[in-house]
Amino acid sequence: MKIQELFQKQQHKTLIHYDIYELTLAERLKYTFLAMGVIYIMGLLFYNHHVIALMLSFLGLFYPKLKKPDLVKKRKQALKAQFKEMIYALSSSLGAGKSIESAFKAVLKDLRILYPNPQTSIIMELEYIVRKIEMNETIEEAIEDFAKRASIDDITNFSNVFTTAKRTGGNIISIIAYTSRTISEKMEIQNEIEVLVASKQFEQKILSLLVPLIIVYLQISSPGYLNVMYTSLQGRVLMTISLIIFMISYKVGQKITNIEV
Repeated sequence: MKIQELFQKQQHKTLIHYDIYELTLAERLKYTFLAMGVIYIMGLLFYNHHVIALMLSFLGLFYPKLKKPDLVKKRKQALKAQFKEMIYALSSSLGAGKSIESAFKAVLKDLRILYPNPQTSIIMELEYIVRKIEMNETIEEAIEDFAKRASIDDITNFSNVFTTAKRTGGNIISIIAYTSRTISEKMEIQNEIEVLVASKQFEQKILSLLVPLIIVYLQISSPGYLNVMYTSLQGRVLMTISLIIFMISYKVGQKITNIEV
């Protein structure tokens, strides 16, 4: 019994807590150097001085931490799409007359074909659920644990409904079929909204590029035109103010177009 408990604890440690994202060394280096490169180029455009640009580029060291919320959001969006496929496959298996336990095992086999990467989130979660079943543990506990770690409304709602139906003897087949249809319809509407939002986000990014592009254009078309902005104290102060305003406007634009669906 103790060996089984130790095995379960070890297995639980390997599962993902979806609100927490731990960057790998490769990801940390990737985002750090990417940010440092972008900041260095912006420093050259606004100050035309390699030393100043190099000093500013070290701000890129903080970018991986700022990137984490975006990576968490992206991973959750992928999990929601995978969960939709899981519910659909589960509904089909139950409709074919399989028991709950057999249905989850069948779903795991089906999704391994759809997601051949064993590190795919939904595959790891299903493997955990199936392992709990094989150890004669309750499915409800495994699904509740999944819902808590995922922190996604659709999965939490499914967990609550599934647990209640399982314990009270409700019609699980019809409940899961209804849940599958509801989640599919909801995700279709969300995808339509996201397409509309994505176009506005693209427009915001294009508009944000206008300022550095204008500086590049002036430097190419009229060499020396901006020298006064790079050589005098007043010019450097104005360029610093312009850079600050540019950064603020970029963040404001991001917040306006970052609509939660």
